[in-house]
Amino acid sequence: MIQPILRMGDPRLLTVAAPVAEFGTPALDTLLQDMFDTMRAANGAGLAAPQIGVPLRIVIFGQPELNSRYPDAPVVPQTVLINPVLTALDDIQVDGWEGCLSVPGLRGVVPRYLRLHYEGYDAEGQAFARTVEGFHARVVQHECDHLDGVLYPMRVQDFTRFGYTDVLFPGLDASDD
Repeated sequence: MIQPILRMGDPRLLTVAAPVAEFGTPALDTLLQDMFDTMRAANGAGLAAPQIGVPLRIVIFGQPELNSRYPDAPVVPQTVLINPVLTALDDIQVDGWEGCLSVPGLRGVVPRYLRLHYEGYDAEGQAFARTVEGFHARVVQHECDHLDGVLYPMRVQDFTRFGYTDVLFPGLDASDD
């Protein structure tokens, strides 16, 4: 079921989420389905549980096809990542434009680690790990920030590169940005 997405200014987005303790439960399955339904309906690249008011360390991201909000980005595999741990593989950070379903209509340039190792659990509690780079690494970092109460505008360093999507990128699908 599609859930309302909290928007910047809601204090629930600024809290640190709690770890998931039980896996493979009907409640977790329902939450994950709601998250995927909500992300797809909003045409998002990812979603964190706190964005729909659930203070748990759960993020989902990826789609099997290109996303019209990020037309030049490579496809990222659909992933459920619970209780994530992120480790930068070096000190190299790159600037990139980001938007957020909780900050609709705006985009900003944010530095993120280029290469990243992440690990966590799937819905059944099976541990897994990946080493990624580029857009995939950016999406993971963005979504996991939500688990610690961080929204991407808090990471913007140059506010001359922050603004309304329709002004910055005329013609880009910004309907739910």
